[in-house]
Amino acid sequence: MFGLFGSMWRPLRHRRRGVVELKWLSARTYTTKWYPQGIDFGTWQGRRTLAVSWFRRDKTGQHLASRVTFIDLERSRHLDVALTIEGDDGELVPAQIHAGGLAWFGDRLFVAATGQGIWEFDLSESQRIRGAAARRMVGARGRGFGAVALAVVRTRVHPVPLRCSFLGRMFDTDGTSLPRVLIGEYRGDKLGRIGEFTIPGDAEGSFVSVDQNSPQIARMQGAVQWGDRRFISQSRGLQPGALWDGDGADPQRSTIPLPIGCEDLALDPEGRMLWSLGEHPWRRVVRGIPFDRLGL
Repeated sequence: MFGLFGSMWRPLRHRRRGVVELKWLSARTYTTKWYPQGIDFGTWQGRRTLAVSWFRRDKTGQHLASRVTFIDLERSRHLDVALTIEGDDGELVPAQIHAGGLAWFGDRLFVAATGQGIWEFDLSESQRIRGAAARRMVGARGRGFGAVALAVVRTRVHPVPLRCSFLGRMFDTDGTSLPRVLIGEYRGDKLGRIGEFTIPGDAEGSFVSVDQNSPQIARMQGAVQWGDRRFISQSRGLQPGALWDGDGADPQRSTIPLPIGCEDLALDPEGRMLWSLGEHPWRRVVRGIPFDRLGL
């Protein structure tokens, strides 16, 4: 894939009330230019790696760029990778999407592009970009003397008959990753839907619907599944987020809180953790909930 991880990010990792928390020890904890959204786990260069997606916006709320931060939890190092698309003239431009959820399968990274389906990126084909072009890829201005960015290019857009606010992976009870995902809709009312889809098996394939329902939960932000148990995150403004647990048809609210401003969910079978994250400035945290607390 890419070269060695960077070494600028030093997270504060500690256990708090039976959970693991990672906090950003930089401007990432309070910036209003970038907001974290999606999360997933994978293996990178043989190491367990956490992936967190971000979108950048201007003061009017317009989306400018998106990126994914790959974090080596063992060494507390990270690498930012800009998400880009190829323009009609062949020039790369930033992917101006919300990036509300991630599903990471080997070199294939699927990203929720709210209202625009699911975008696929090939992590094995990264490009190193310099100067003004590097700054443009992350939505910044200026000539960018000395600036360097890693970028991956969108390979496909997968139309899906849902709003595609978030997506999450599905696992068997033994921790085997299944070739299926949950794709869901964020809505302020309780009419948001979650659909189960098989992922495309090749370059000509498409997402195929397996099942779909409306769990009657407002402000859904993420969903993952372990065996028959589905976990759904629900944001609640400046109150701790709610975790819903159960089958797809009748989930029940758990007593386990999620971060304030909670977003996506991810399952980590090897580390036996359910991960979520908070997006609000000054309250940003990546939280891991041990499987034992969930009864898994």
